[in-house]
Amino acid sequence: MCTMGSLRHFLLFTAAVIAVSSAVTAAHNITAILEGHPEYSQFNDYLSRTKLADEINTRTTVTVLVLTNGAFSSVTSKHPLSVIKNVLELHVLLDYWDGDKLHDISKGTTLSTTLYQTTGNAPGNLGFVNITDQKGGKVGFGSALPGSPLASQYTKSVKQIPFNISVIEINTPIVVPAVLNAPAPAASDYNLTGALEKAGCKTFASLLISSGVIKTFEKAADKGLTIFAPNDEAFKADSLPDLSKLSNADTVALLEYHAVAEYTPFGTLKTSKDPISTLAANGAGKFDFSTETSGDSVTLHTGVDSSRVASTVIDSTPLCIFTVDKVLLPAELFGNAPSPAPGPAPEISPAPAPESDAPSPSAEASAPSPLLSPPAPPTSSPGGAPADSPTADSENTTASKNSGAVNAPALLLLALLALSVYLS
Repeated sequence: MCTMGSLRHFLLFTAAVIAVSSAVTAAHNITAILEGHPEYSQFNDYLSRTKLADEINTRTTVTVLVLTNGAFSSVTSKHPLSVIKNVLELHVLLDYWDGDKLHDISKGTTLSTTLYQTTGNAPGNLGFVNITDQKGGKVGFGSALPGSPLASQYTKSVKQIPFNISVIEINTPIVVPAVLNAPAPAASDYNLTGALEKAGCKTFASLLISSGVIKTFEKAADKGLTIFAPNDEAFKADSLPDLSKLSNADTVALLEYHAVAEYTPFGTLKTSKDPISTLAANGAGKFDFSTETSGDSVTLHTGVDSSRVASTVIDSTPLCIFTVDKVLLPAELFGNAPSPAPGPAPEISPAPAPESDAPSPSAEASAPSPLLSPPAPPTSSPGGAPADSPTADSENTTASKNSGAVNAPALLLLALLALSVYLS
């Protein structure tokens, strides 16, 4: 029969197991891992410069194929940052691979999904890596495209947190000509209004043109720019204040509030902890917003209302364009608006995949929708996010983003500890 004392010991043991499990699933930091290895300093630096470190840190199951400074210089010395980012994405596998698993591949060969596959720029097998156990202690890596050589060889294991993150060294970059030779347009090469119109944000594009703010965006784009564009439906919402009553200066501030003078991809948004300053910031107001992450969803909070990041239009260093479900209302302009009343959450359909090509130019944007709706409490909208990667095979199905899996074990841990104290 189970005594009270044995039950208490069992609960304490279970709590300890959960605590260890929670620690294992906690977020890792690829930059911190590589800082202890100066031979990978260049690789680590470019993970930070391209913001891929943030994306890696949001993944719960990931393998990073690192290169020494000498090996990686063959990429960095010849290519612009946007191409270097694509190459790095091919070296981030969305599965867990350590030395033991590499030498125990079913049928001796497999395909593994990479971060490049999730960008929408990788047709066919372009975003997959072929991993082949070549016996005799050798494991080869190469593009999954037919006829590609397995020119990269596994060298050694660097760091493993089992089934969470693995860092292993290969001796030479995985070379894919279609990636290395892909055109690398500058941000100024994009037609911003054309991209916005194509993404269903014609009203926003029209307001940018009529206010002259589009010139501000174009000027900032080459140094780093992220735009959060409300879709056309957002301007028809009953909850939207009458924007036609804004002065010209306030209209400019509102539009500039929808952009950040920095390249901020989705992975960086997911890991942001501090308020994010916008182009509207000035001495009279902060004009910033905060982010909240829930699984694969990111919600922007302005202090007046909230809006989810709905889809990715462009993600090409140093330019990002996202669509959002609602017009972002800064507290500096709408701080006296009535508090939002709770309402039913709208149904969310899967977010569209990112656009892979620069949009075609458009001569002029459509006229804005009527903006004369009286103020009303906005309806809350749960978060959403860009589409994620496909699965290569059964060995690659463990790829997922960090969805805060630590919370449930932590709550169970507290409950078990409380029960053990009560029973004692």
